[in-house]
Amino acid sequence: MRTYNLTSLQKLIKEICNSNVITMKKLLFILFTLFIGKFSFAQNPVSWVFTSKKLADKTYELRLTATIQKGWHLYAQKQPDDAIAQPTTFNFNNNPLLNLEGKVKEIGKLEKYKDDNLNISANQYSNKVDFVQLVKIKGKAKTAVTGQLEYQTCDDKKCLPPKTVNFSIALK
Repeated sequence: MRTYNLTSLQKLIKEICNSNVITMKKLLFILFTLFIGKFSFAQNPVSWVFTSKKLADKTYELRLTATIQKGWHLYAQKQPDDAIAQPTTFNFNNNPLLNLEGKVKEIGKLEKYKDDNLNISANQYSNKVDFVQLVKIKGKAKTAVTGQLEYQTCDDKKCLPPKTVNFSIALK
């Protein structure tokens, strides 16, 4: 059985209440998740590494690499409509010296998870995933790309609350 954090549960509870159908299994799932959530705050099953690589004059590739402990999953940026998991998001701080080119791309083995008992699904990664963003520098000044990312992880028994990580990636 998979459980989810309190934020994700709010969506599930709202959906259940709106449908006026509360099965014993769903109610036990919610209570179990709340109980387990109290004991999961100290864990950190994902480590991040931030790098840049010069591809051409004034063009760089940023790599935000998540290494995920065995048995844990990190959620993709795009989730199915029936998902209750927190997708991974990126917020780049405004820097007048550079332009972001396109959107953040994911490089890894995408897993499509489906829980038929709860009628929910998720797009997730195990082991490792690279998030890649292209940037172009406007001038010759050295600069850095800064921002925050937010992500959520789960294993087969529980989900941890979403976590925010600040990053600064020098463009050399």
